[in-house]
Amino acid sequence: MAKFLASLRVEEVSSGGPGTWQLLNLLAYKSDLLDYTVVAPSGFITDFASVPRIPVAFLLVGCMAHRAAVIHDWLYTSHEVDRATADKIFKEAALLDGVAEWRSLVFWAGVRIGGGSSWNSDSRRERQPEYVKHNFKENSDET
Repeated sequence: MAKFLASLRVEEVSSGGPGTWQLLNLLAYKSDLLDYTVVAPSGFITDFASVPRIPVAFLLVGCMAHRAAVIHDWLYTSHEVDRATADKIFKEAALLDGVAEWRSLVFWAGVRIGGGSSWNSDSRRERQPEYVKHNFKENSDET
C-alpha cells in the first residue's frame, strides 16, 4: 500500500512569486507503482505544485498536496523513473495527501499537459545544493 514514510519539514528560501522551499529532512514515499522507495533528500529545493496563478486554476488546486508535489519535483529532477510514471505517482500521492479524486485528476492532467518543458529542463537540477546534485549523479546513469 502506498504511503509517505516521513513527515514534510521545509523552510522558505525564496518568497518572490510562488516561492521555493528547502527540505529540512528527507521525504520518503513508497508507491504502489514501484518496487522501491522514492527518497527526496534533505536540502532538496521545491516550489511545490506549480499551479498557474490564474484564479480558477489556483482556486481548484492551489496550495495543496505539498508532500506529493515534493516527490513529483524530485522525480522530475532525478529522472529515476520515466515522466509518465512520475506523473502517475503524483496523482497517487496527491490522493494520500487528502486531495479529492477529481482534484488529483486535475493535477495529473496539468502535469501531463504542461510538465514537458520542466521534465526536459536542467533548471530544476541547477537550483539544487551541490550535495543533492552529487547524490543525483551517483544514483543516475550519467557519466
